[in-house]
Amino acid sequence: MLKNIILFTNLSLLIFPLPVFNQSIYNNIKDNFKIDKEIKIRLNNVKDDFYDIPEKSSQIYNFPWRNDEDFLDSKVKYNTPILMAGFCAVLKNPLPGEEFNVNLAAQSINRKVIRPNKVFSQNSTIGPYNENNGYKVGATYVGGKIVMDTGGGVCKIATTLYNLVVLSNLEIVERYYHSMPINYVPYGQDATVAYGIKDFKFKNTTDGNILIWSELIGNRLYMAFYGTEHPPEITWNHEINNIIKPSIKYVKNENLNNGEMKTIIQGLDGATVKSKIQIKYNDGTIKIKDMGISQYEPLPELIEIN
Repeated sequence: MLKNIILFTNLSLLIFPLPVFNQSIYNNIKDNFKIDKEIKIRLNNVKDDFYDIPEKSSQIYNFPWRNDEDFLDSKVKYNTPILMAGFCAVLKNPLPGEEFNVNLAAQSINRKVIRPNKVFSQNSTIGPYNENNGYKVGATYVGGKIVMDTGGGVCKIATTLYNLVVLSNLEIVERYYHSMPINYVPYGQDATVAYGIKDFKFKNTTDGNILIWSELIGNRLYMAFYGTEHPPEITWNHEINNIIKPSIKYVKNENLNNGEMKTIIQGLDGATVKSKIQIKYNDGTIKIKDMGISQYEPLPELIEIN
């Protein structure tokens, strides 16, 4: 039966339940994953400055680097004094490979500068996502399935960039949605990449430089754009249609007690999502912009039983 849901989200985003991955997949990653001590994740308690620590992914305004000397020098060097938009993606319970790859990608994209009228490409900037560039095995969506692949997790960078680009009212050149829903931003607000196949690109349509600053702290991916212009106020509007409930798959696990059942991956509905944004300018003028259609297959629910 066709269902219609109108979902409004302002600058605080709705988060869907986080699936927990199959233990066998988790073990597979750990067996093939060795932490590189050169890639470090800064813990919250070592910071001596106030910054936002949201419980769910959202637009934020206070960042852990705001008193960092390199950051302040870069703002002066590239003439980017204004915070255009900031976003924190809360990535609960990431697998080791994903966490490593997100951290590496966040460090790689940090301090990048996009000149006026230039197009930024994630793949060209921080790819390819292979072992030569330091990426490890992580979980990713391929053909409606969760599989292990080198570079798994870098789509979290693309998704965070996408939300920043929208909040900054910049031109989106290329964006692809995931084959199945993700759990850390609303339907219609995600972006995926696959080197040589799918990219995320946007154009700097302002008259000045845009400086990207990015850092992973624990399970929170902080990212912000700095430039010379204050963007208008942006509000998302999602119309969700054709909802398809996820199937349930059962896998035997003899380590469980007799009759015990354990949900490993929480299913997410498939859906067709029509997205728009409302753009409110300083003079009160309002414009509605079509953001396209995203179509998701349901994410199956996985339950272990004995």
